[in-house]
Amino acid sequence: MNQLILLIPVALCLGLLGLAAFVWSLKNGQYDDMEGAASRILLDDEDTTDHASDPRK
Repeated sequence: MNQLILLIPVALCLGLLGLAAFVWSLKNGQYDDMEGAASRILLDDEDTTDHASDPRK
């Protein structure tokens, strides 16, 4: 029973810390563009390498 005196405040503090981290990430725009990152992976990047300087070619 004595362990609950310690564990309940620790659990509450960890919960509040997680909530504070979530609110901080919301304010910093972490969840603003959910579709952009998902569709950006499907797009091909332009090939900007110089094949003349590539020793394999």
